[in-house]
Amino acid sequence: MSHPTSAEQRVLERIDEQLIIDLTCALVQAPSVNPGGTEADAVAVLADAARGVGLEVDVYDVSPQRPNLIATYRGGPEPRSIGPGLMFLGHSDVVPTGPGWTGDPFVARQLEQRIIGRGAADMKGGLAAIIAAQAALIGENLSGPVQLVCTVDEEERGTGVRELVRRGGTGGGFLGCVVAEPTQLQTVIACRGASYIEVEVTGRAAHSGRPADGRSAIDAAARIIEIIRTDHDTMQQHLDPWLGAGTWNVGTIVGGQGISAVAPSCSLGIDRRLMPDEDAEAIAAWLRTQVQAAGIDTDGIAVDVAMTMQMPGFRTDRDHPLVTASMQAVSAVGVTPSVGGWTAACDGGFVSRDLGIDCIVLGPGDINTQAHQPDESVAITELVAAAQIYALLALRLLGRG
Repeated sequence: MSHPTSAEQRVLERIDEQLIIDLTCALVQAPSVNPGGTEADAVAVLADAARGVGLEVDVYDVSPQRPNLIATYRGGPEPRSIGPGLMFLGHSDVVPTGPGWTGDPFVARQLEQRIIGRGAADMKGGLAAIIAAQAALIGENLSGPVQLVCTVDEEERGTGVRELVRRGGTGGGFLGCVVAEPTQLQTVIACRGASYIEVEVTGRAAHSGRPADGRSAIDAAARIIEIIRTDHDTMQQHLDPWLGAGTWNVGTIVGGQGISAVAPSCSLGIDRRLMPDEDAEAIAAWLRTQVQAAGIDTDGIAVDVAMTMQMPGFRTDRDHPLVTASMQAVSAVGVTPSVGGWTAACDGGFVSRDLGIDCIVLGPGDINTQAHQPDESVAITELVAAAQIYALLALRLLGRG
């Protein structure tokens, strides 16, 4: 275990557990459900908290009621040198609540040392832990800034991080980026990406008593699904040790106009999870080619394939200083360190690919057993440990004056 030094321990003792609890609850109680485009209230809560602990805050609109936030500690009152900083990345939106809750999803509850509410784990608790870590660092003389970037629309189309990229980032260099998604404080060094592909099949209606007079869009869609299923099975034969393989999932299918008619149309909504070196546009082009090669889009059948969303994956070297420092920081606060991959997707892929900043994912909560589920919750002890880890990371990567 890499024990904290006495100077580091003084910073850790400034981690304010009550601040973390209060801010997590306040963020939960500012609903920011996506779809809905209403992240502004949650961002306002976060901005007030950041200003309250002494951070510089910049808020700008991506679209109406959808602002990105940047909260920065510059590294000391008079840093002797301004070098690359450390970025923390989060998002303000949450998924819809769905059924099965035992209480109001937007009234934060504390039960058995856990905070319950939509977004507690994914990822308003992580945001609160970052603010608490930054607050504890105030007054420390660091070689570069410690910055929180909070984006909108991570759960759907990534418009917040796309706008961040369009602006060229936040105007500074960074040694690395920590995405505070829920990993149970595991250091994730590889992350799959995601893409949505929408397929529209057009055929020709006819009476079902004479199906040969028409061209069934549903039959054609079934043949496309078979292409997808075969490719999915093939990919599972070659597994990456961290990430497994890319996957296909046909999530929606809508077609036909009635039981007694040959289907003139059919739509497929497809999720294609991406390995870090895969490109969604190239995969959509591959599917178009396969449809043509199989002769599906002939004889009265037309097929349109459109890639409507993509979120790249990323991979960071196991020996990167960010990874090494994170493992040591996790150990230093009494948590058993581990390194792994993540089959979900996050905004970190854009930061890595488009801004050239190496990323890890490391945060409180469990993506598999809590996020996107009824009675979503996060342990208070994990929130505090995350804040301590984040503060130690900043101290050890940016040094002390």
